[in-house]
Amino acid sequence: MSGDAGTGRFAGGERLLGWVDATLVSVCLSSVLIVVLGGLVQVSFGSYSMTLGQAWRAVLDTAVLFDPHWMLNFLLGENLMRAVTGFRGELPELPTATLIVWNIRLPRVLVGVLVGANLAVSGAIFQAVTRNELASPYILGVSSGAGLAILLTLVVFSGLAPFLPLIAAFGGALAFFLVYVIAWQNGTSPVRLVLAGVIVSTVFQSLQTGLFFFAEDLAVVQSAIAWTTGSLTGVDWEQVRLALPSTTLAVVLAVLGARQLNVLLLGEQTARSLGMSVERTRFMLSGVAILAASAAIAVAGIVGFVGLIVPHVVRNLVGSDYKRLTVGCLFVGPALMVVADVGARLALNPVQMPVGIVTGLIGGPYFLYLMRKQQNLGDV
Repeated sequence: MSGDAGTGRFAGGERLLGWVDATLVSVCLSSVLIVVLGGLVQVSFGSYSMTLGQAWRAVLDTAVLFDPHWMLNFLLGENLMRAVTGFRGELPELPTATLIVWNIRLPRVLVGVLVGANLAVSGAIFQAVTRNELASPYILGVSSGAGLAILLTLVVFSGLAPFLPLIAAFGGALAFFLVYVIAWQNGTSPVRLVLAGVIVSTVFQSLQTGLFFFAEDLAVVQSAIAWTTGSLTGVDWEQVRLALPSTTLAVVLAVLGARQLNVLLLGEQTARSLGMSVERTRFMLSGVAILAASAAIAVAGIVGFVGLIVPHVVRNLVGSDYKRLTVGCLFVGPALMVVADVGARLALNPVQMPVGIVTGLIGGPYFLYLMRKQQNLGDV
């Protein structure tokens, strides 16, 4: 066991380099394998059917991978690609299978990866900030705030629908700000933050339900349900481009903040004795968690349980050191999302379920199992 304060236990595995051990490496590699296999199933499934081999060849088509114009076209958009490169010609023709995979199907896999990583990291940070293993963006009101902002926009201010992702992120941030204000009493505490989160989440969910009575257009209701239950249906490269910058920033800040998260787990008195400004650190790290959760909510809606399940699973596998825990979440979160989205697409084929329903069906039984197995569930 390491002598570093707050690193928790090692869950087996010989240490390879610094804080990286064999268990963490195996968790990451296994998660990558799951993402690759799940992604291949995703890109091979649809009205234009293809085998896994054909899907694999389409994903690795050198006509795309080795053509910077095509790659920049996907990552930046055609207009920005042309502005950056000065390219004025026509993009080269692609085989039908490659075009379908890269234009339509692969973005859904990539959005699932980004959403899973964001929610997992967000949940891990919130659990350290509150020192409660059951904390998540959903419990702390971030998800319900985003959902209320989405419904309000769709039902009352439909003209703002093009700005829905940004409005969702703003709603999540506002909700947590309210949580922090309610919890503040000459400072905050983990217990007060969780209780305030439950209060804000309950009120906002009630307001969401009430808004459905004012919706007259069935299409609006269906769209709102898709957002509030979490769905990857219809996402494309625009959502990838929207989520990627926020995800990158949130991941970097989360990794850099791992040491502070470890210190917070030691308790407020110990953290202060080590020279930490607890409230400022807690507020700043919560901001990182909000950024990560908002990036996910903005492109996929409210996907429950990922931010709750993944940190707990990773903690049981690699220990409580937030350096390893954060890295593990970055891999396990995408694996869970991709698997859940495969289930959402195939379970009731040709009808596609929202992926949030599948993650809920996975998360409920998992926590029932934990409740039976562990007596002290809730404390980090």
